Amino acid sequence: MKIVTETTATEGLESLLGQNVTLFCMNYIYAGKLVGVDDVQVKLDDAKIVYETGAFTEKGWTDAQPLPNGTWYVRLATVESFGILK
Repeated sequence: MKIVTETTATEGLESLLGQNVTLFCMNYIYAGKLVGVDDVQVKLDDAKIVYETGAFTEKGWTDAQPLPNGTWYVRLATVESFGILK
C-alpha cells in the first residue's frame, strides 16, 4: 500500500493522496482524507458515510455519519467515481 509521504502521480487516486475526497460507490458514498492507495483498496482517515448530500454547491453534507475509529478501507472494485467535492 502507498502511504502519504510523497507522490508524483498526476492522475487518478494517487494524485489525490493527502486530500479530502468523495468516493461514489455501488451502494454508498464515502468521504474522508485519502491516506493510502494500492491495487485493491484505498484507505480513508476521518471517514464518513454520506447518507444525504444536499446541494453539491453547499460547503458541507446534509447527513454524513462518521465511521468507527475514523479509519476505513474501501475496495476499488466498488468505486464508480471519485474526486474532491466537499
